[in-house]
Amino acid sequence: MEAFLLAYKDKFYRYALRLTGDDNDAEDIMQELAIKIWESGIEFDKIENKEAWCMSVTRNMCIDKIRSNKKKNFESLDSVSFKESDHSIRPDQELETKDLTCKLKKLINSMPENYKTVIQLREIEEMSYKEISEIMQTDIQNVKVFLFRARKLLQQLIFDAKLQLQ
Repeated sequence: MEAFLLAYKDKFYRYALRLTGDDNDAEDIMQELAIKIWESGIEFDKIENKEAWCMSVTRNMCIDKIRSNKKKNFESLDSVSFKESDHSIRPDQELETKDLTCKLKKLINSMPENYKTVIQLREIEEMSYKEISEIMQTDIQNVKVFLFRARKLLQQLIFDAKLQLQ
């Protein structure tokens, strides 16, 4: 159990942070998740897809936390680090990447919650449709529809943002 949690803790934390928008809440949820795994004991070992189960539990705990805090403003992608193959990045390139990332975060934050969630799970966490359907507690077809619509909306938002800059 410990090895599993250590292997996936960053992924669960990013997901909790994206949903709650708060470092402290995300850390609390990670602790609650660890306790829930520990309390489940042998039952946890019987779970076929432990990662999807933990993502679902994390999502539910985030929803509970949000409801209890009455938060309406979500942040997304805050802790995602974009990997670069070249370690000799020039400062201007790094600044441009950070600027684009910030703009993308704002655009994704303006999207409906289901779209933000499916973009996070598929594009950032690189999860399968089946895993996403388990986490979002919906069928695979709905996941595909959400993802298609989310991508189209994001494409339109990017296009609109470019027009405003001209």
